[in-house]
Amino acid sequence: MEIAAIIVAAGRGTRAGTCLPKQWCRIAGATVAQRSVAAFQAHPRITRYVLVIHPDDDALARDIDGVQLVHGGSTRDASVRAGLEALVDHAPDLVLIHDVARPLVSADVIDGVIGALSSAPGAAPALSVTDALWHGTDGVVTGTRSRDGLFRAQTPQGFHFGPILAAHRAHPGGAADDVDVARRAGLDVAITMGDENNLKITMPGDFARAERLIRDTAKEQEMDIRIGNGFDVHAFEDGDHVILCGVRIPHGRKLKGHSDADVGMHALTDAIYGALAEGDIGQHFPPSDPQWKGAKSHIFLRHAVDLAKSRGYRLSNADVTLICEQPKIGPHASAMRAALAEIMGLDVDRVSVKATTSERLGFTGRSEGIASLASATLVKV
Repeated sequence: MEIAAIIVAAGRGTRAGTCLPKQWCRIAGATVAQRSVAAFQAHPRITRYVLVIHPDDDALARDIDGVQLVHGGSTRDASVRAGLEALVDHAPDLVLIHDVARPLVSADVIDGVIGALSSAPGAAPALSVTDALWHGTDGVVTGTRSRDGLFRAQTPQGFHFGPILAAHRAHPGGAADDVDVARRAGLDVAITMGDENNLKITMPGDFARAERLIRDTAKEQEMDIRIGNGFDVHAFEDGDHVILCGVRIPHGRKLKGHSDADVGMHALTDAIYGALAEGDIGQHFPPSDPQWKGAKSHIFLRHAVDLAKSRGYRLSNADVTLICEQPKIGPHASAMRAALAEIMGLDVDRVSVKATTSERLGFTGRSEGIASLASATLVKV
């Protein structure tokens, strides 16, 4: 199935208050027309593009590649018909007609229109009217109107090519949009989901709003968030205390390990390494290396945090779960959170330490050792 897009850009845009027609003004480094065309060129299902321009704008449109330039008429519907007629020799199955002044149309809005055309001759995006509606004269409210069943129309408005071409050929002129033309020809038009960001640039302030939306979207697309998980287990052996999340807790046994066997800190360290795709503690601090015999586990955790920083990431939060029957973790959880927060350079409210039992099942249930799960979130800065 072939789908074509017609971008209507023949208007003069005088309300925008610019020296050029608004479609040739720049937003975040590109013209409104360039951005509108690019939105359709980026869509994988659309293969043909017609840009309908004013005859005086040939030079301004020259930098837009991959489009068929067509001169429009004195009205919007005349310009749309010119774009439709330009497609007749190799008629597409579907056509999407879009106002150039909506440069931020999303792929989701386009997809919604295309999808609705599988069961309807026409489709167009819209948003329900949610504000109260008034009548007014000379700056004074003279009445109200129900907003039930009212929608704010957007583009692209999509149609099966043959019926909308026939509708425009038969239309006497003066239509509000292509939905108006289609309905006058007896075509049903399905309403699809619009988007508040699919704004129409009309007034001077709309340029600033569009630029903010473009920059915010760029920041979201550039955001790199990584989540890592860690798991560790240490068995008990003879001793009189355990070290958990940096806190010494008196206990009838200690945890067995090459270092201080801080199972909670080890799991958290591995979570950070995992988010960086940097293996685990054993790769950075091999247990076969005697220099790490009895080492404090904060060395490992600090190394993982510093490695994240060197890659341009900050640690956003950390969550540790200790799995054991004994010792009781609750009385020490606050101290553990504080210890981990200090090592990682985090506010304590971004560090969680909690505990659970295994209902006396497995090695932890038999009090043979302690296991720990941990998660860490890294954000590119």
